[in-house]
Parts: sequence; C-alpha cells; structure tokens
Amino acid sequence: MELFHNLALGFSTASSLANLFFCLIGVLLGTLIGVLPGIGATATIAMLLPITFQLEPVSSLIMLAGIYYGAQYGGSTTAILINMPGESSSAVTAIDGYQMARKGRAGAALAIAALGSFFAGTVSTFLVAVFAPPLTKIALEFGAAEYFSLMVVGLVSSIALASGSIVKALAMVVLGLLLGLVGTDIYSGAPRFTLGIREYADGLNFVAVAVGVFGIAEILRNLEGEKNRTVLITKVTGLLPTRDDFRKMFAPVVRGTIIGSALGILPGGGAILAAFASYTVEKRVSKTPQEFGHGAIAGVAGPESANNAGAQTSFIPLLTLGIPANPVMALMVGAMIIQGIVPGPNVATEQPALFWGIIASMWIGNLMLVVLNLPLIGLWVKLLTIPYYVLFPIIMAFCSIGVYSVNSNVYDLYAVAFFGFLGYALVKLRCEPAPLLLGFVLGPLLEENLRRAMILSRGDPSTFVTRPISATLLAIALVVLVVVLLPSIRAKREEVFQDEE
Repeated sequence: MELFHNLALGFSTASSLANLFFCLIGVLLGTLIGVLPGIGATATIAMLLPITFQLEPVSSLIMLAGIYYGAQYGGSTTAILINMPGESSSAVTAIDGYQMARKGRAGAALAIAALGSFFAGTVSTFLVAVFAPPLTKIALEFGAAEYFSLMVVGLVSSIALASGSIVKALAMVVLGLLLGLVGTDIYSGAPRFTLGIREYADGLNFVAVAVGVFGIAEILRNLEGEKNRTVLITKVTGLLPTRDDFRKMFAPVVRGTIIGSALGILPGGGAILAAFASYTVEKRVSKTPQEFGHGAIAGVAGPESANNAGAQTSFIPLLTLGIPANPVMALMVGAMIIQGIVPGPNVATEQPALFWGIIASMWIGNLMLVVLNLPLIGLWVKLLTIPYYVLFPIIMAFCSIGVYSVNSNVYDLYAVAFFGFLGYALVKLRCEPAPLLLGFVLGPLLEENLRRAMILSRGDPSTFVTRPISATLLAIALVVLVVVLLPSIRAKREEVFQDEE
C-alpha cells in the first residue's frame, strides 16, 4: 500500500501543468539532440544546466531526465535512416536498422525501436519504483566509512567499464579527483590550488567543467570530422509493424529489458554496455544468426529496449545513494547541488514529492515519446539535412551565455575554454573523459567522508575494514580491480616474453 501511496504522490506532482510542460520540453529536446548526430545527451544537459538554475528543483530534474531517455529514442532515428547513430548506445541499432531501411522497411524499424523502448522504459521505471525505497532505507544506515567505500566502488567500476586503456581511465579518475581539490579546505579553510585567483575559492564551477569537457570538446571533434549526411528515406511510410514483426520482436524486447535493467545500475555507462550485450545475446540465441547484419528485427528490438531500460535504471543509484552511474547522472548530481539538494537517501524522506515526482515523470515521458515521435518522424528527417557548421555557432553562444549566467563570473568562461581544449586533447589521446567527470563530482564527497571517518575513529584507518558494510564494499572494489587488471598484466607479460625471444 505504501508503494501505491508514494506513486500517487509522484503522479500528482509530475502531472501539474508546469511539470508536464517541462517533461514535454525535455523529451522533445532529447529526441532532437538524439536525432542530430554529434551532440549527445551529456553535452546537451551540460549546456542546459545554467538554465535549470532558474526553475523549480522538481521541474528542472524532470526536464533533464526527459532529455536523457528521450535521446535514447532519437538516436535510433539517425542510426536507421543514415547509418549514423545520434547516441553511442544506438550504434548497435545501426547494424540491422539501416539494412531494414535499405529494404524499404524504415517505418517498421522505427516503430519497432519506439515500441521496444516504450515497453522497456515502462518496466524499468516500475523497477526503479520498487527497488529505490528499500535501497534508500539501507543507505540510511551508512556512515562516513561506508560512503567512502561505496564511492571507491563507483570509481573503480567506472575504470573497469571505460573503453580503451585501463591506465588511461585510471589517470582520468585521478585527474578528476585532483580538480575536485581546487578551492577551500573544508576543515582548515585554507585555499588549495587556486593559483591566487579568488574566484576559484569555492572550487571550479561544475557547469564550466562539464560544458567544456563534453560540450565544447564535442563541437571541436564534430567540426573536424564533419561529413555530408545522405538521408536514405525522405518520406517514411508503413509505420505499423506486421503480426510477424510483433512475434519476432517480443522475446528480444523482453530479454533486452532484463539485460538493460540490470546493467544500467552499474557505474560507467550502462545504456551503452546494455545495447552491446543485448545484441550479442540475441545473435547467440537466434535460430537464424546469419540474418544479423542484414536486417534482423531482433537486432533492432533487443538493443533499443536494452539502452532505454539502462537509461532508466541508472537513476536507482542516483536517487538512493547519490552516486552517479554514468556521466549524465553525474550532471544530474550537479543539477541537484545547484538547486541546494544534497544527493543521497535523505532525498526520499525529506523531499518525497521530488523523489517520487521524478519516478512518475518517467512513465509520463515515455508515453509522450511514443505519442509524439512516430507522427513527427517527417520533421526529424528534415532536420537531418541541417549542416553542422550552421548549428555549432548557435550552440557555442548558448553555452557561453548559460555558463556566465550562473555566477556572472568571467573566469568561468576561461574555464570553459580551457576544459574545452583539454577535452578535445583527451579525445585525440584516446582518453575517455567520463571517468574524469565522475572523479571530479565524487572527489569532494570522497575526501569529506574519508576525513570524517578518520576523525570519528580518532585516526584509526582500520575503521574501513572493521565495519562490515565498508569492508564488503572495499572487497568488491578490490575484486573488480583485480579482474580488470589481470588480463592486461597477462597480455603485457606475453608481449615482453615475445620481445625477449
């Protein structure tokens, strides 16, 4: 009964005219940036953070959440029509979706992707509603030592799930932690790493760092690799899947939803990992694996369900523990802090309307996406023809105005420029910037809980291993790190052995 009471509170909050409006804006923006290749949900949310400062907390978070899962819908449109995924998690969809479009079944492919995403979003939102409250109650038992250990697990997991070199991912986490130290020491009040600039006494502006590393860097990368887009279909017809299509998509959608819901909780980019895992599973269980890569319906239905489910369940660690599971959730943490909300289990007890309003808005947003997206496919097709050199000056202008409006501080603009070029350099060096942002967000919290735990234990570091929950979390982090490093160490030894021979 308590669950239904909480959901009733959530729907009453999310269904207010203001929140419905911002939910609609969020899902439309999410679809738009998903359709336009090269922008992405992370960069867009980073750019819009300054605007949300003027909104009510629940309205701003509902809009940002809508942008995130709306982008999962929109990314499939470009993947299917021009073989260019608008979102990284839609890259797998392009393999079979584009082939379906070449066979004249673009409408069916888009409908299958939308319906699969809606089903997955509905189920995974239900899971968020069911599992978030008990996890919140468990999290209320956490002390400083447990929170420190939990954040260590999050950072280690982000290293484990990052693409590319493990060493580079570790370096990004360390760099993020160091950037989080800039500002005033929380206990002594002494300035640290401010370079004598008073404006940095409160630390680096999260919005400036996020916009630079993701927004500006993404613009520079896209300008370098701008290509002509050839839209395969100018008019999409046949949106209603056949009975045979429904039969073929049912099992992949269910499996994709289960895979995405499980992997979305993991730190480090669950939606992307879920899409690839779903495609691999579908290919292995299929009786006709030779169809994959040539327009298999399961190759569209499974990954699209998985990436949307992963996007939804990534809110579980954010809402219950205040720990971001991916860069977008790190931005959501930043949005909550901007609004004066301390992320963590206390949100559910102190601000239940906000907590349950966000969850209820996911159902409403997913329904909006299905109702709006299929009729607007013609509009999205036309938008695909807009060249990127027309878009980027507008994006740059909004980025600059938005960042400056937060604190009216010109040094924030310098920070955006610096981190924009830094982010671009990291991409060129094949260093994934996501662990950097996670380290930057979790760094101050990690330090605060470390020092608080040491003060409470009178300087005894054994408190982290003598407390059962903390010790278990540290053991999990150690196991994950060993599992990740062992293949790298083995490969390096084999390489050295071959060189010696």
